[in-house]
Amino acid sequence: MSDTADFETVAALLRDAGIAHGITAGDLSVLSTKGISHDHWRIGGSELVLRIPRMNQWDLGDAEALRYQETAFRRAAESGATPKCIAALAPAGGLPHGALVVEEITGRPPDLPADLDAICDALTAIHGVPLLDEIDMPPLRIHRNPMSSTLQTIEEQAAYLPDAGLDRESLAGIREDLNWAREFAGHGEPDFALCLAGTDTHPGNFLIDDAGKAWFVDLEKALYGAAPIDLAHATLATSTGWDPDCTGSLTPDDVQRFYQRYLDAVGRDRAAELGPWLLPMRRLTWLRTITWFARWIAAWSDGGHAAARDARMRDHIRRHIERSFDPETIADCRRDWLAPRALTI
Repeated sequence: MSDTADFETVAALLRDAGIAHGITAGDLSVLSTKGISHDHWRIGGSELVLRIPRMNQWDLGDAEALRYQETAFRRAAESGATPKCIAALAPAGGLPHGALVVEEITGRPPDLPADLDAICDALTAIHGVPLLDEIDMPPLRIHRNPMSSTLQTIEEQAAYLPDAGLDRESLAGIREDLNWAREFAGHGEPDFALCLAGTDTHPGNFLIDDAGKAWFVDLEKALYGAAPIDLAHATLATSTGWDPDCTGSLTPDDVQRFYQRYLDAVGRDRAAELGPWLLPMRRLTWLRTITWFARWIAAWSDGGHAAARDARMRDHIRRHIERSFDPETIADCRRDWLAPRALTI
């Protein structure tokens, strides 16, 4: 785990890699430990940050996970909406999972709904990165069939539902949507083109700079997939309340405007391709998130687990997940796709 890393060891690794000549342990400081998968350390005076893994949510090996993230950062940088990756430090003694050295983005967490346009513009830029030939896409994952790929993730996480201690009414609503997803996925896959997708696009993974521009700063789960899933994850209530430093909430009108801004930006033809899939994939993304919450409760919420090490974040996550599993909260989320208040996008 990254808490076994120490400033002296990491400073020596940085010097050996030629990244920061003359750097000492005193030049390093902890920037944040609230991330589920990473700690972030600032490299003083360099405008660089270390992303130090604590765990990998896809159970990749250390070297494989580091290469995956390095590739994602380098490819997404073409969007102009993500930090540049400067180097990767291989797993070594004192830094067992390795680390990425990335450009530091000076900014603040988003305020919602005020910064929603900026988040939309960042996603538009990331999704607009030109696609590689499929043979060149690895090591990033390719969700050629995004419905079935996402449903597979949901099914794996849904196995934790019985151990999450859920209210009967809440569990019934989740299982109703799960049955819908199984049936809907059986009707085929979308025919729109894939794009470079961030996947974990909750608002807390963006920073807003002094010019009001949004930067997406966590590419751990980037892959080639479906744009509507990113749009949903940026605006669902399960996402907007995730980060304790990201304030505000969204109304249905806010969500409508967000989607419309995106569709206007990508053009009429692309909008026509995506349109029929926006609500189904919003529903699917909610299922992906709510079953991840069940997994967190059942498998990761213990204070000794790497995903729950930061006490402040652990307590916030616990409260947020409790609210998200409340029957009234679940019913309100599901109104986005169930009559009579379904979104019209």
